[in-house]
Amino acid sequence: MIAIMDYGVGNLFSVEKAFLYLGADAAITSNLDVLRRAEKIVLPGVGAFGDCMKNLRASGMIPVLNERVKAGVPLLGICVGLQILFEGSDESPEAEGLGFFRGRVRRIQAEGLKIPHMGWNSLSVKREVKADLFKGLPENPFVYFVHSYHAAPEDEDIITATADYGERLTAAVAKDNICATQFHPEKSGDVGLQILKNFIDGGDAV
Repeated sequence: MIAIMDYGVGNLFSVEKAFLYLGADAAITSNLDVLRRAEKIVLPGVGAFGDCMKNLRASGMIPVLNERVKAGVPLLGICVGLQILFEGSDESPEAEGLGFFRGRVRRIQAEGLKIPHMGWNSLSVKREVKADLFKGLPENPFVYFVHSYHAAPEDEDIITATADYGERLTAAVAKDNICATQFHPEKSGDVGLQILKNFIDGGDAV
């Protein structure tokens, strides 16, 4: 079963609908026992970094999430769900992230371009990325973004895909059993469905 974490933020029903369309056993949940039993976990997120972390801490799910990730359960972060995997964000300097990845989230520097970065953009997937979220996709696939900030990992080797919008943006990251996308796969048409299917079918992030 795939547990879609409900902590009061995120486009949960669209994410659930996409997984159910693909035939996955997926459910939105805030139940700690369900989270403990889940074979895979999805961490959505929309809005401000600080608000997401405040709600997540209040939910009581962080200790169980840490436990499950350490146990090797595959985790997929989406949008701000990617950002809160890092140590912190310039958007909410007082808020501490989950710290699964080292690095901070920075505001997009795109002089002359509209912020937030919103709409369709193409991905540049690292050639050395193996059978992960991007398996079976066309070259430079288009996906849907809505964000003003993006992650700046200390270890750039965890970046699996980028997008160009005034600068090179971190579009996806992965290491061990954790993977995440800055874009919204549930809003990215057939490409997004293939990405979610790859998460369903796969085990490791890379």
